Amino acid sequence: MSHRHAAGAESARGLLFTVLGEFVLPAGGAALTSAFIDVLGRLGVEEKASRQALMRTAADGLLGSERQGRRTLWRLTEAAERLLTEGAERIYGFQGTQPDWDGRWLLILARVPETERAARHLLRTRLAWAGFGSPAPGLWVSTHADRAPEAERVLAEAGIADGQIFVAEHHRAAQLSLLVRQAWDLDAIEAGYEDFLAEFARAPSKDPVVRTVQLVHAWRRFPGIDPALPAALLPDRWSGTRAARLFARRRAEWHDAARAEWDRIT
Repeated sequence: MSHRHAAGAESARGLLFTVLGEFVLPAGGAALTSAFIDVLGRLGVEEKASRQALMRTAADGLLGSERQGRRTLWRLTEAAERLLTEGAERIYGFQGTQPDWDGRWLLILARVPETERAARHLLRTRLAWAGFGSPAPGLWVSTHADRAPEAERVLAEAGIADGQIFVAEHHRAAQLSLLVRQAWDLDAIEAGYEDFLAEFARAPSKDPVVRTVQLVHAWRRFPGIDPALPAALLPDRWSGTRAARLFARRRAEWHDAARAEWDRIT
């Protein structure tokens, strides 16, 4: 995994967000440049890419900096704390399935012109994170009817004033499997879970910080690609539940040693 992240500030920034959420946020929200360079370096990220990731994150209003002699202390902004807290709740609580479903669907009708690329990207990524899939152009569906307020916020942030939101019931159960397949690539999600299970069947590193960052970084993508469907809509052999149990077990096993090492570094 370290070789995959060795080049490019984009990969470094993704790992930086994992470090911010896993270590910096719970430990008071601040750390020195040297701590980030140390941890990211263990993951194969070059120092230049680490510094670029910090600067880009600060430019986006998520980090503030202050000088302490020759050193720089980076501190999470309120926006970053809110973003990371919401993300942590979704990531650490994600189970790969929806345990209780009353049969209702949340539907969004929203079209964005192809010329408005930023709005289209925001709509697609934020709705995917909220568990929505798109079986047809301009239509988004989710089994999580309670996420209507979240859908409202996404439409507002994307600047879509004429978007429509419905809560509905489906009356042709035989066609649901087709709808699900059109909305989500379950085969690709399943393959991702199988890779996760294989990768973390045993500790990938003796370094507690490295293996914890790798674990959380690998897991945090699943809430953005897996809609957490109810079992009735999933294939019979679904690896999401097993993967969620493995993630929870490994993080519990590795957490204390990783936090102690982070405290030592900082």
